[in-house]
Amino acid sequence: MADLSQIVKAYDIRGVVPDQWDEPLAELFGAAFAQITGADAIVTGHDMRPSSPGLSRAFARGAAALGVDVTEIGLCSTDELYFASGALGLPGAMFTASHNPAQYNGIKMCRAGAAPVGQDTGLADIRALVEGWTETGAPEPAATPGTITRRDVLGDYAEHLRGLVDLSGIRPLKVVVDAGNGMGGHTVPTVLDGLPTELDAMYFELDGTFPNHEANPLDPKNLVDLQARVREVGADIGLAFDGDADRCFVIDENGDPVSPSAITALVAARELAKHPGGTVIHNLITSWSVPEVVKEHGGKAVRTRVGHSFIKEEMARTGAIFGGEHSAHYYFRDFWNADTGMLAAMHVLAALGGQDEPLSRLVAQYDRYAASGEINSTVADQAGRAAAVRTAYADRDDVQLDELDGLTVTAADWWFNLRASNTEPLLRLNVEARDAQTVARVRDEVLSIIRA
Repeated sequence: MADLSQIVKAYDIRGVVPDQWDEPLAELFGAAFAQITGADAIVTGHDMRPSSPGLSRAFARGAAALGVDVTEIGLCSTDELYFASGALGLPGAMFTASHNPAQYNGIKMCRAGAAPVGQDTGLADIRALVEGWTETGAPEPAATPGTITRRDVLGDYAEHLRGLVDLSGIRPLKVVVDAGNGMGGHTVPTVLDGLPTELDAMYFELDGTFPNHEANPLDPKNLVDLQARVREVGADIGLAFDGDADRCFVIDENGDPVSPSAITALVAARELAKHPGGTVIHNLITSWSVPEVVKEHGGKAVRTRVGHSFIKEEMARTGAIFGGEHSAHYYFRDFWNADTGMLAAMHVLAALGGQDEPLSRLVAQYDRYAASGEINSTVADQAGRAAAVRTAYADRDDVQLDELDGLTVTAADWWFNLRASNTEPLLRLNVEARDAQTVARVRDEVLSIIRA
């Protein structure tokens, strides 16, 4: 019997196929999803992994057996599935393991309108149902099974995005895109078709074995090919998408990465120009520059925990127009509060193409501080080492501590956040300061305690 505690995560289902989960289990997940959402109809989509079509179809069979009609949109990016959920008003299930290696697969689920399904919003209930059925047998089928039909929404998705950002008037741009053999190779050509962009496509062949590099742009080694190509062809910008293309990383004309915090600030300024006085959500690891830029443009900045379900909940609660994370997830009210790397990329292209400066100069106004990036330490006792760090700073008069998400320590000219990984024996450290020397000093000070 599968150990669901190993594969049902905080925000999604994810594990190795077929060792941890398989098509019979996917069928039960489909039935449970149908039951928990109470929907008459759902929509499903999947990425390019070899196991995705079979798992997705099994899930559809499970839902249809309980009388639910299933619309399959087939190969798609995660944000394309969110579009379908929003536009069709249906709960959705996306089969992907995002940036994980080829042997993994998973399910990202949402209610109608792309509202997230996480531990507290249905995922724990789905797990409980499936665990029960693995012991007692499959649920009783409906007298009349639901239908399973196919529908292509790629064109509608592209049209929706292009209705949100006007790129028609931009100067011609040379754009290198590294799709990492993931779903960006499927969506980018349609979204950018006919625009004044010269597209240089890298690794657009859909291949879930990831023959060129992992589809995880958060790891610097996976950006090396793109950086070299941008320099080689003299491109204006480079874009890197992760496996399911819901995250986008940006490279400037010099081949240097642009921090997701700078992109968050840039897009926030553009969204505030459209929606004056709006609220912008940012997680607590984004740069100080984000709330500064939001306030400078007349908006209200709201700080939140890391993780898409927290961001989406806070966006719904506050009516926020936009949200950004340090991990290059970007959320838009105009996109059902869901994350879409493609829409963020289009905002950057519009900002770049709407003026004459190179990208490095354009983003300099949004990139104001020095940062360490995320530093992981493998520790046997996460709680113990985090407590030791807390003790070291608790009695200092020159700092403030808060525990919104992990431990954040803030001084006049620096801050750091220390968080435990939910899935691995790691502590994650992020440091920011007004200069690189201070970053190095604070980083080394904290690491010496963590790794003592």
